[in-house]
Amino acid sequence: MSAVNEEFARLPFPPLMLAVAGASGSGKTTLASELARTLGGIHFSLDMYYRDLSHLPMDERRQQNFDDPSLIDFPLLASHLAELARGHAIGRPLYSFAEYIRIPGEAETIQPGSLVVVEGLFTLYFPELRRLYQLSVYVDTADDICFARRLKRDVEERGREPDSVRHQYDATVRPCGLAFVRPLIDFADVVVDGTDPLDFKVEMVVNSLRKRGLMGRGENQSVAEPGTEQWMNARVQK
Repeated sequence: MSAVNEEFARLPFPPLMLAVAGASGSGKTTLASELARTLGGIHFSLDMYYRDLSHLPMDERRQQNFDDPSLIDFPLLASHLAELARGHAIGRPLYSFAEYIRIPGEAETIQPGSLVVVEGLFTLYFPELRRLYQLSVYVDTADDICFARRLKRDVEERGREPDSVRHQYDATVRPCGLAFVRPLIDFADVVVDGTDPLDFKVEMVVNSLRKRGLMGRGENQSVAEPGTEQWMNARVQK
C-alpha cells in the first residue's frame, strides 16, 4: 500500500464522495480509475445507469441519443449514490450496450469503502447529486483532442468505421457536450487540463483533498450526514 493510500485509508465512514466529470474523450475515465487505484477507493461509472430500452424495437434503440442526460435513469442513480454516501452497499445494475437493455435479474454488489470516485458525462449535471460530493473535478480538454481520442478508441477497440464515428460526433456528441457537459466546469472545485500527464493530474486532486482536510482525518472525528449543512461545509474547508 502506498503512503497516499495509507493516509486515505484512515478516513471514517461514510466514504468520501469524489466526482470526476468531463466531455467524451477528455480523459475523465482514466483519471477516475487512477485516483481510485492510488487512493484505494472504487471507480463508480455512471454508464450502468442508462435507461432500459427493452420495450423498444432494436431500430428505435439504436436511434436513442446516449449523450443526452434524459437517457439516464436518474431516480435509481440518485438512490444508489445516496446509499453509497451513507456507507451502505448497493446492487448496481448491469447494462448491455449491445442490446441497449438492463440485464434482467443481474446486479453487482458495490461496497463503498473509504472512497467512491463517481465518474461520467453527467456526474455534475444533476443538482441532487452535486450535494453528495465533497470534491468535484472537471477534466477540461479541447474538442479536437476529444474527437481524436474518441475516433482512435472507436475504430481500434470497437471496430467502427471512421465516417460513422465522425458522423455521430458531429450529430450528437459535440452538440450535447456543448449543451450539457462543458457548462459543468462551473460546478467543479478543481479543474485539470486533460492533456497534462496523468500523475500530475492525480497530484493536483490529492493536494486539493489535503487542503480541504479530507485526508488523514482522525478516526474519532464525527461524520456528517450526506446532504446536511455540515456535509456541505466540509466541501469548502481549506
